[in-house]
Amino acid sequence: MSTKEKSLNFIEQIIEEDLKNGLPTEQLHFRFPPEPNGYLHIGHASSICLNFGLGLRYNAPVNLRFDDTNPSKEEQEFVDAIKYDVEWLGYKWANEVYASDYFQQLYDWTIQLIKEGKAYVDSQTSEEMAQQKGTPTTPGTNSPYRNRSIEENLDLFERMKNGEFDEGTHILRAKIDMSHTNMLMRDPIMYRIIKTSHHRTKNDWCIYPMYDWAHGESDYLESISHSFCTLEFLPHRELYDWFLDQIVEEGKIRPKQREFARRNLSHTVVSKRKLAKLVNEGHVTGWDDPRMSTISGMRRRGYTPEAIRNFADTIGIAKRDNLIDVSLLEFCVREDLNKITPRVMAVLDPVKLIITNYPEGQEEWLDAENNPEEEVMTFRKVPFSRELYIEQEDFKEEANSKFFRLTLGKEVRLKNAYIIKGESVVKDENGNIIEIHATYDPESKSGSGTEASKRKVKGTIHWVSVPHAIEAEVRIYDRLFTDENPDGNKEVDFLEFVNPNSLTIVKGYLEPSLKEARVGEKFQFQRLGYFCVDKDSTAENLVINKTVGLRDTWAKVDQQ
Repeated sequence: MSTKEKSLNFIEQIIEEDLKNGLPTEQLHFRFPPEPNGYLHIGHASSICLNFGLGLRYNAPVNLRFDDTNPSKEEQEFVDAIKYDVEWLGYKWANEVYASDYFQQLYDWTIQLIKEGKAYVDSQTSEEMAQQKGTPTTPGTNSPYRNRSIEENLDLFERMKNGEFDEGTHILRAKIDMSHTNMLMRDPIMYRIIKTSHHRTKNDWCIYPMYDWAHGESDYLESISHSFCTLEFLPHRELYDWFLDQIVEEGKIRPKQREFARRNLSHTVVSKRKLAKLVNEGHVTGWDDPRMSTISGMRRRGYTPEAIRNFADTIGIAKRDNLIDVSLLEFCVREDLNKITPRVMAVLDPVKLIITNYPEGQEEWLDAENNPEEEVMTFRKVPFSRELYIEQEDFKEEANSKFFRLTLGKEVRLKNAYIIKGESVVKDENGNIIEIHATYDPESKSGSGTEASKRKVKGTIHWVSVPHAIEAEVRIYDRLFTDENPDGNKEVDFLEFVNPNSLTIVKGYLEPSLKEARVGEKFQFQRLGYFCVDKDSTAENLVINKTVGLRDTWAKVDQQ
């Protein structure tokens, strides 16, 4: 490969070093191994982009392997969601495999380990095991069952497999070293009894392998060359290698585990357990709630796969855990949506504007460009009439010289339309403005070529024709957590930081071109931000999600 060394991240440097040391390129094989116990989140997206990106870089296969060794937490729903997310991000796997594919082989290897005196059945309670485990600075003590005979261990393990014992009565442990400095090496559990139907194997098994026993062996069976995982698995590497030492045959590819840093995202959580708690306790509407850090939530909110891949590439691969500001992800989303979304007009906080000298009953359809980023400019027709909606904030009855929107006695341009001048207001009994009256210059229509149309005014505002407007439910999202690192204070429950104002629902008025908008379709509401059509939309009720604003406003709020 001709890539310069300085452009490689440390993961790629490991691979390049292995290739230099004689590993054939055709033996490179990677995998992405999620557990199907929840929906994937932004942290998984980084891992997906890493492993499948390596597959593309080195023209090597990448397996999608489901680590389905705990039937009490895993469901087919999660398997299907994971597959959809990986495909949506733009990747294809070489093989779809499951840890459960290897249950019989893992069992057979376990029998061999028992026969070699390297594994035993322990009948202690979990509390007793915890007491004899020791601490990081003091050695553990041997289980009273550690020296059971091979025959007794074989008999008990077979009876565990046959379902003769209740959950928690027996487990199988590897016999390594109870005084080892790495506590994970102190006779780790290999199997436990779980009497729950498995989403694939149903009730064929009632003993299930632990992650550490199943993972490396699955890598080996699939001829995985490099097994990349996050830093919390660094202490597990020694055990990963010990288990491989017991089974690897000479001449076979031996997987290599290496670790990279988890990238946490500010103002959210990326623990599936905590995400599940948000769902189960009703803090959000589901795994795909647009406020969630799940891939399905981001997709529903209007994020694009290109934006997420660009985000993963921007933050790169590191050796130390760190907190990434969510504003960077939003920047990547904004940058991509700017290139691909059509521009439309919508008003979310309306006040009625009446152009008093525009003929009553008259309407005209004006040309409006769809996206100035397009190579070939295209246009749509937008209806204009005597009565319009404009944003409340675009008008002030009295304003200083720095206010460049509509005010009394001054001119402003209506986007794609005419120059108007504020004349008067109508107020309700509480003094609230309910109507603005203005006059327009009939010669100033945009693009008409008249001298008046070329006249410069300092402000341009958007609008929607009242008789043509489509009503929509618009969901505006804020950060799900008020604290940038809700996991950072271990003494405070992360739920204490849930933002009660993370969702605001308003009635918006949209130009009629959005009448046939489809679920998932994305737009830029001019001067307001990027939006997409939500799956809750019906023929009678259009529901719109705000994806991201035109610029980052959170940083300004944070600094106040």
